[in-house]
Amino acid sequence: MQLPFIIRPPARRRGAALLLLAGWLSSASAALPTPVRLALDNARIPADAVAVWVAPVGAPAPTLAENAGRPMNPASVMKLVTAFAALEVLGPAHRWRTRIAHTGTVRDGVLEGDLHLVGGADPVLGYERLWKLLRRLRALGIERIAGDIVLDGSALHLPPHDPDAFDGKGLRPYNSGPHGLLMHYNTLQLGLFPAEETGARVTVAAEPPLAGLSIDNQLRTTNAPCGVWYRDLEARLEPGRRLLLTGSLPASCGARNWSAAPLPPAEFGAALVAGLWSEVGGRIQGRVRSGVVPPAARTLFTDESAPLAEVVREMNKWSSNVIARQLLASLGVSPLAMSAPVAESDTVSRGARIAADSLAAAGIASGGLVIENGAGLSRIERVRADSLGRLLQTAWARPWMPEFIASLPVAGQDGTARRRLSDSPARGQAHIKTGTINGVRAIAGYVLDRHGERHAVVMMVNHPDAGASQAAQDALIEWVWSAAAD
Repeated sequence: MQLPFIIRPPARRRGAALLLLAGWLSSASAALPTPVRLALDNARIPADAVAVWVAPVGAPAPTLAENAGRPMNPASVMKLVTAFAALEVLGPAHRWRTRIAHTGTVRDGVLEGDLHLVGGADPVLGYERLWKLLRRLRALGIERIAGDIVLDGSALHLPPHDPDAFDGKGLRPYNSGPHGLLMHYNTLQLGLFPAEETGARVTVAAEPPLAGLSIDNQLRTTNAPCGVWYRDLEARLEPGRRLLLTGSLPASCGARNWSAAPLPPAEFGAALVAGLWSEVGGRIQGRVRSGVVPPAARTLFTDESAPLAEVVREMNKWSSNVIARQLLASLGVSPLAMSAPVAESDTVSRGARIAADSLAAAGIASGGLVIENGAGLSRIERVRADSLGRLLQTAWARPWMPEFIASLPVAGQDGTARRRLSDSPARGQAHIKTGTINGVRAIAGYVLDRHGERHAVVMMVNHPDAGASQAAQDALIEWVWSAAAD
């Protein structure tokens, strides 16, 4: 079982630290702004379930702090910790490499040996890049592989991962775990096209090709209004690798994109490579399987990912859990991690330690920090609002500040915040990471006020009715935009 990384102050200093913290908070805090308090009251959320921290990016003390020293579940806002640590430790130009190697010789279009795809923990090795890699092999004269295609994911030493553990929905892509040779986010994309007639079957276009996986499409078209269109859709893996799709899609919704994670990462990768190799006209006498590249294998070429700055943007704009998990594991095999004494049994735990150490090295107090997977898809991850606030301030002063801010969704315009503040004058003035799971709703990021000053803003709500706190969080952003500098 994977153990979370937890930071607690030493017991002999904890009492004194808490007294000092309480005194600081009482002197620095102010009452919640009236619009925020009223919105929380309307949602029946008590103030003690809310943590808030607001300060100009260069200010030594917050202008607003409520419960800011209390560790709380941040949901996907935890990705800011992962992004900060990755940019700090690896640098924005860091790239991951996938190596193509072989054993044996090539004669008359036949590789008399095995082909090896050696993973480097790349978070964004999509099927388009894989297609190009395999197409390049064909261009190099390899038409048939007499041996096997061996997929080496040993770059990461990972703990067991149960995709059903979080919410019992193991075939949802957000529950996929990391892998040393992760391919296409471990996601099967399903284009859904409703029929013109009610009751007729919905057409499904699946990509990328997964060899050995069949799709049993039982989706039907209805004449219902298009509300939450995916609510009735279900995917289930049946024996024999049969993906059963059930439910309905209203015709009024038009074409929609859905997705599933029908196989564990190693099996998904094998099915994908087999499907793509066939698509580019390649043949294989053996099979596609997992394994470790032998030392004697000869490298044909390598392929590089996009730089970390772009990967972080993809992660934060659309809150990709699998990218966040990959980044945390990558920290566990970074040069900094490998040069330190090994206390953890796996690269995820080691990555969590490196992430926490990066905050400490930057002078960010992080007592109570709990990192389980770095994605926020967790019931136990915890971080303090003042820690997140200081992280935002520190990031503002880093050379990679532009890349960090550009990774955050713009309220009312893009990413997961595209539907926030759409009718507000604060629309487009906030770069905000959002986070939501049952019982948790959070935001953290930067708000540019109407005087042109930028503020770090954090708000976390941990309460059974946290889902109803969006209006209060939007009210806080509007307050910062309109009044915080007055």
